[in-house]
Amino acid sequence: MKKLLSNLNFQVITGILLGVVVGYFFPSFGPTAQLISKKFISLITLLIVPIIFLTIVLGIAGMHDRKKVGRVGGKALLYFEIVSTCALIIGIIVANLIRPGDGFVSKIAADTSKLAVYQKAAADMHWGEFVGNIIPSNIFEAFAKGDILQVLFIAILFGFGLSLMGEAGEPVITLFDKISKVFFNIMRMIMRVAPIGAFGGMAYTISTYGLKTLQPLAMLMGSVYLTMFLFIFVVLNIICHFYKFSLWQYLKFIKDEILIVLGTSSSESVLPAMMEKMEKFGCSKSVVGLVIPAGYSFNLDGTTIYLSMCVIFLGQVFHIPLTWEQQATIIGILMITSKGAAGVTGSGFIILTSTLAAIKIIPVEGVAILLGVDRFMSESRAITNMIGNGIATIVIAKSEGEFTPQPPEGGA
Repeated sequence: MKKLLSNLNFQVITGILLGVVVGYFFPSFGPTAQLISKKFISLITLLIVPIIFLTIVLGIAGMHDRKKVGRVGGKALLYFEIVSTCALIIGIIVANLIRPGDGFVSKIAADTSKLAVYQKAAADMHWGEFVGNIIPSNIFEAFAKGDILQVLFIAILFGFGLSLMGEAGEPVITLFDKISKVFFNIMRMIMRVAPIGAFGGMAYTISTYGLKTLQPLAMLMGSVYLTMFLFIFVVLNIICHFYKFSLWQYLKFIKDEILIVLGTSSSESVLPAMMEKMEKFGCSKSVVGLVIPAGYSFNLDGTTIYLSMCVIFLGQVFHIPLTWEQQATIIGILMITSKGAAGVTGSGFIILTSTLAAIKIIPVEGVAILLGVDRFMSESRAITNMIGNGIATIVIAKSEGEFTPQPPEGGA
């Protein structure tokens, strides 16, 4: 019983249920609930700039290790970007077809003055101006303003500059890695109060918009799970078939890791185990040592599906029309901001917040709507990330002739 009470999943579910009850029976609690959810979101946004900067710098600076294996690293990165982009496109298509956010009654949408501001921002969003604004005139100003795209630009330049230093840059990489771990530890602490944030978000949503808002949120969850199911059993299955290995055999082989990720909501919890399993499955040690760790920063299929669908969902909630050109821009941003989000529970929520802050056409406070259901989508995106990384390892190993089939014994 004590173990159940201390389980974060159980605590979040309890917070959501309490939020529904309090929001329905005590609607006057709405303003306080809104304050609770806003403060939780403020804790999240507090970490956006340093986490985005550090993860991008470390991901790029580590590329000099992949250059040692040359062709393998290039193939891995190319595969990651192609498959992740497919995941983004599928997520956006499904969100546009099902349109789960259409039934959500938003207070901002009802406020014609606020709605006009966001709709004008969406209409005025042009690719050329958007790209032109990426280059900051002052590094420190970009960090002070929290301009995500400018911080990303600086991080990319800094990462490449650091990678060119070779071994001389290792002390800086080591320092940044330790600082990054500090921020992720802070995030873990913040996620411990996620049940309170979920309670506030759900209580505010129900007290303000009523129980009818649960249906669009349930539709979003169902859409995300459906999309990830299609991605795994259609897209990844086609890749498996093309490279002549069985998806079902692979899934059976890593069933223990899938269950662990389901319980922890983090694909990082099985990183060492996955590396060992991929070697037992037949991939060479050198390929596994390269692709699996790199995949945790560059191959986040589940996270990209989640991010793309949530952005479109919030656009629908606030009645902000996004053209296909604007959605293509969002895909481009997500291809960068989604890097490094797989390892820690709740990091996908940070990336979503940072993406909304970058595009500036959907209100960032809209993420409060997702607080109550985000946790339920965390497991699915972590599992999809892990499955995708394992398949990427097998594909690269087979393409390099470094795969030796070794039938598993009892899936262990």
